[in-house]
Amino acid sequence: MKKYIIVAVAIVSALNAYAQIQIDMSHESPLRKLQIAELAIKSLYVDSVDERKLVEDGIRGMLEKLDPHSSYSTPKEVKALNEPLAGNFEGIGVQFNMIEDTLLVIQPVTGGPSEKVGIVAGDRIVSVNDTAIAGVKMPKEEIMRRLRGPKGTKVLLGVIRRGIADVLTFKVTRDKIPVNTIDATYMIRPAVGYIRIGSFGATTHEEFIESVIKLKEQGMRDLVLDLQSNGGGYLQAAVDIANELLPKNDLIVYTSGRRVPRMEYKAKGDGILQDGKIVVLVDEYTASAAEIVTGAVQDQDRGTVVGRRTFGKGLVQRPVDLPDGSMIRLTIAHYYTPAGRCIQKPYEKGKAEDYAMDVYNRLKHGELTNADSIHFADSLKCYTLRKHRTVYGGGGIMPDHFVPLDTLAYTALHRQLSARSFIINTNLKYVDKHRKELKKRYATFEDFKKQFEFPMDEINAMLAEAEKQNVKPKDKEELEKTLPRLSLQLKALVARDLWEMSEYFAIMNEDSEIVRKGVEEILGN
Repeated sequence: MKKYIIVAVAIVSALNAYAQIQIDMSHESPLRKLQIAELAIKSLYVDSVDERKLVEDGIRGMLEKLDPHSSYSTPKEVKALNEPLAGNFEGIGVQFNMIEDTLLVIQPVTGGPSEKVGIVAGDRIVSVNDTAIAGVKMPKEEIMRRLRGPKGTKVLLGVIRRGIADVLTFKVTRDKIPVNTIDATYMIRPAVGYIRIGSFGATTHEEFIESVIKLKEQGMRDLVLDLQSNGGGYLQAAVDIANELLPKNDLIVYTSGRRVPRMEYKAKGDGILQDGKIVVLVDEYTASAAEIVTGAVQDQDRGTVVGRRTFGKGLVQRPVDLPDGSMIRLTIAHYYTPAGRCIQKPYEKGKAEDYAMDVYNRLKHGELTNADSIHFADSLKCYTLRKHRTVYGGGGIMPDHFVPLDTLAYTALHRQLSARSFIINTNLKYVDKHRKELKKRYATFEDFKKQFEFPMDEINAMLAEAEKQNVKPKDKEELEKTLPRLSLQLKALVARDLWEMSEYFAIMNEDSEIVRKGVEEILGN
């Protein structure tokens, strides 16, 4: 029994590092009851049990009865969750995709360890430390595990390069590889910049400053800030971005909880974008930290919000690190916008499935396609702080200008071609075969954007291959509706592989109704 008391004391100590928590260890304590139950199962149960899993299941069971965002993560899950937000991981530094069971290098990371030794776009990595990874049906996760490793360690790569008969060998010294959280930065119109933030991580603010400086050098006066499908991330990153947009002492967000006093975050007044118009683009998957920035811009009347009502994730989680590297993320407070709106949408404790179905239910009830289907109670009414415009609480941020979801934009054929990887594989094969020719023909992206069309014979070949797997249009009308957007997507993917993600969005955004409406808001059309 002594060792269980020691463990309990260790847990209490760990928790007290995060908050002043008093835990009753008397005979009547629920915690003691839990300890006895675990000890009884381990000692007396008819079959042997995995004590570690037993405890993990117990933790998960407790958290499942709370809100939808309190959660438990294993040590492996913690690492996977933290990497995208931490801003870097350790590895060889390549963007890659799998084509016909072979790792194809899309682009080496600029200045990264692979580029330094001469690995180029289009190379196929076929072995790692003399172990074949191509043609052996090795899972993608296992390939990544072999490529990644601590900074300073070396890995021997076998590479096949188009035009060279022999397998090339490269010794790569692993290093820290940056993980960018900004997906795209470019001038979408004269004097109008566009920045798309994919998530809010440790490096987002630094990336944002670099993007703004780059765009200002190109003549940017106004900004379209795209937060569509941004699931959030670090609170501080969101606060730092909002700080760049708002005047001194403007409230950005505040948090408050049962055991957590109200904490306010205000703008310092030293932001890089204090002037010029701001339009924020959002959709039903814009959540958490992204909603903080959106709510601050809207409530302080700093800019216009365009799109659809955001997800509504306004619960603050605090990490509780456990001794084995696992972690509990425990909800301790709510986020509130400057006007006092709670961002969190309603939920019923222990009903995670209902919560997960919320976006589907919005579509079913017409909210995503028709603004008239959205109703707010008068009790949820709030007012913006400068212009006193009416806004509503009750979960998520309702945009100033609603853009309906076009449910017919992608045909069933297009969705099947995408889901079964026909589109991405067609693109990868085409770029792999024609990369040098394309680079020579299109000296700049602008030339490419104006002149390039994805070859129709390649699309026809893809459709013929898809038909062999019973993926085909139901009629001629569906095919005709599919082709324009399919061609545009393939063109954008080629641009991404020849340049970067900014070029991908520069093409795809011209077909986005939300982006078009955002640009119109800035230009006054």
